[in-house]
Order: sequence, then structure tokens, then C-alpha cells
Amino acid sequence: DGNRFLDLTSAFAVCGLGHGRAELRESMHEQADQLMHGMGDVHPSAVKAQLCERLSQMTFERWGLGDGKTVLSSSGFEAVETALKTALLKTGRKKIISFEGGYHGLGYGALLGTGIEKFRAPFDGQLNDLTAWLSFPRAGEDLEEWKQCWAEIDGSLVGAVLVEPIQGRAGEVIPPDGFLRFLREWCDDHGAVLIFDEIYTGFNRVGTLFACEHEQIYPDLICLGKALSGGFPISACVGKAEVMDAWPESDGEALHTSTFLGNPVGCAMALKATELHLLEETQQQVSKLGEMMEKLLVPLADDSALGIREVRGRGAMWALEFEDATVPGKLASKLLKTGFLVLPGGVKGEVLSLTPPFELGEEELSSACEFIQLNLQSL
Repeated sequence: DGNRFLDLTSAFAVCGLGHGRAELRESMHEQADQLMHGMGDVHPSAVKAQLCERLSQMTFERWGLGDGKTVLSSSGFEAVETALKTALLKTGRKKIISFEGGYHGLGYGALLGTGIEKFRAPFDGQLNDLTAWLSFPRAGEDLEEWKQCWAEIDGSLVGAVLVEPIQGRAGEVIPPDGFLRFLREWCDDHGAVLIFDEIYTGFNRVGTLFACEHEQIYPDLICLGKALSGGFPISACVGKAEVMDAWPESDGEALHTSTFLGNPVGCAMALKATELHLLEETQQQVSKLGEMMEKLLVPLADDSALGIREVRGRGAMWALEFEDATVPGKLASKLLKTGFLVLPGGVKGEVLSLTPPFELGEEELSSACEFIQLNLQSL
């Protein structure tokens, strides 16, 4: 219609590399000309094997933890469910620990760990009571006091700890330093599998290739998606070889699979996207964008008339948390009319989430901040 829009969401953090990035379009077209659909694990295409190798190199090999093995899926929640299945096979224990505000998708298995009540409550009658729910500490909180709740947990029954290193849907919630280290040590002490859901935070979104690299604490299994391909439905559960090897050898019928597992077009796009994410240029873009967002967004909290309780973020993932939980939804609607795409977030909708493409310029960001201020003043 001739309208112009500035996307400050990267379409749910998928398009960090930009909408319509030429290299991704070309990889899609080239693969589609050769083979559009494969047959998962029965007759996997070469490009699927190449992607699995790339993901091993980007994660566990890069972290000095040996080979990684991968199960591909179509959506993020499927990667989470693969991780939960893997943990059960590895430990034989069905209990899991997850966190209030955590978002891991809306499939039945993923709902076992999704700590946002509005998504779980309608289906509680069909969900087993397998989860111990703990609060997710925020930066600045006393971690020692928070650790006391773990004394009540029988670790011998827990097979998995499922966590976002930085919570996304809950409103870009950053934990204190030492949080991930404690989880790693607890899982090691009790023989539980540590699962990091980096579907939202992965691939440079928070200023490092993966959010866990901020503390240099690494999981047994990592769930990836969204920006993995830059625009095609594909996800992955990547794990340490000794953990993934808990899956039994196939006797001819796959124990876990799906029709579009390892789709060649998705794999080709993911290979190109991961190649771009590994470039120093991409990492420099995120670093520059993060500095701009901090410079322009943090001062907004100083204007008490705007009703902003807190501004927080890391890399290209920022949040404005409001005193009034109705404000972000109203603000998103007003901004849409002026050509800015933003999303409300937070458990109660109290957050305006900003996860723009990495190439966003300072003039564009400054304009967005000005419109946010103007529209807040008129609400």
C-alpha cells in the first residue's frame, strides 16, 4: 500500500540479519532449485549433515567440550521437547525444575516448563505435575538468599533443569552473575541435565553468540531456533555427545522424528545464516547497536512523567518496564499507526520489548525513541 514500517522486533527476534537479506534469499532459491524436501533421518540430505556439523562446531566444540550431536525440528517448542525427552532417557528421572516467567513454547511437553500461568492454566488438567517451580532472580537481587529454596528439592528425582539464560517473553529479564554457574554446579552435583533454551537469545542477540557465553557457563543441551535460519521454520536441540547418546540405536523405526525434520531449504538457509552470524562484522554491528540502545533508552527512565519503572537490556535485546501494565499494549497500537513495529512483553504485559535487526542505524533508533516519548505523553 506504499506504507513504510520500521521493525523494532526483528519479527520475534528471527530477522536479526534483516528482512529479505540477499544471501539468505539466494541460499533458499539455490537449494529449492536442487531439492525442496528430503526425508528426515531416513534419507537425509547432505545439507542436513552439514548443518549438524556446523552446530556442533559453533557450540560444544567451540566451548572445548567435544562433539555435539543434533536433533533438528521445525519449531522452538519441539527442540525443547526433544531436550526433555533426552534428559529423561539420560537420567531415568521424570521430574524437572523450571522458572516462573520462563517461556519454552506451547506444545504439551514444552508447557511442563513454561512458567507463565495464562498459557498453562487452561490445559493443567492434561499436564502431569512433574515440575518444581522456582523464582527467576533479577540482576541486583541477593543470589545467596535465593539459593536457600533449593535445599527443599530432592535432587535425586530431578532429571532436568530447564532455563533461559535471559528470559525473553517475561520481559528481557537478566539474572545476576553467578546464576548460571550455580545451576551448572547443582546439576553436576545431582546428576541432572542442564538445558539452556537459547531460542530467543541465541545468535548474537545479546552481544555474544550465545547468552551463556557471558558467564562462560555451558549446558548439556542447548535449544536453538528463531534466528537460526533468519526466516525459515527450523530449530535444533544440540547436546553433548555423551548425553545425546542416551537415545537408543534405531531398529528401523524412529523413536523421535517429524515429517519436515532437516528440510533441505531450511538447512541451506541456516547454514548461510550461521555463516553470517560468525562474521566479526555481525558481532560488531550488535556491539554498536547495543551501545546506541543503552545511550538512547536508559535516559527515558529519568522522566517520571513517562511512567517507566526500569530500562534494562543486553546487546540488541532491551525492555522498557512500565508501572501501568496497560501502557505497552496501548503504546504498541499507537506506534503502529506511525509506522513502528513493537511488541508488548512481560508476564502481565507490563513491558515494551525492543529486539531490532542488527543493522538499525542511530537516526532510525533516535526517531523511534522520540515517537515513544511523544506517544507516551499523549496516552
